[in-house]
Amino acid sequence: MILNLYRDSQGQDSTIGRLTIGTGASEYLFCYTCEDQRQLEKVAGETRIPHGEYEIKLRKGSPMANRYNNAHGDIGHDGMLHLQNVPDFDFVYIHIGNNHEDTEGCILVGYSATIDSVNGGGTIQRSTPAYKNLYRLVKPAIDSGETITIRIFDHGFFR
Repeated sequence: MILNLYRDSQGQDSTIGRLTIGTGASEYLFCYTCEDQRQLEKVAGETRIPHGEYEIKLRKGSPMANRYNNAHGDIGHDGMLHLQNVPDFDFVYIHIGNNHEDTEGCILVGYSATIDSVNGGGTIQRSTPAYKNLYRLVKPAIDSGETITIRIFDHGFFR
């Protein structure tokens, strides 16, 4: 399974993008994303990850995974969606949140986005249902042994 993240609007504090699933004619928009801003030098908890291609696996047993397992047992939550081998970053997840204050380098997902037309960046909304539906798609594929890859592109209009 291939996920694509197209970063479209970069601001002083955040980056808004689109997450698609599939490739070519079968690629479709799934949801929107919110990340921290780009920094020339990494600032812990305030910098988005580099563009590139990363495998996603489940990370179990962490405090965040345990919280999500308890909160989202209705979807069979059993571990965080964890991006592998991100240069200079540890424990990069896809998770719930609405703005740059809800992430420390991770990718937030939501079904709608608000772009700051003056400063770039923005926020996302309806994060919990987007996360749950993404998890419902990705986790069974991981469990069956399928390789899940996210490709991140610096795309679109940047300020």
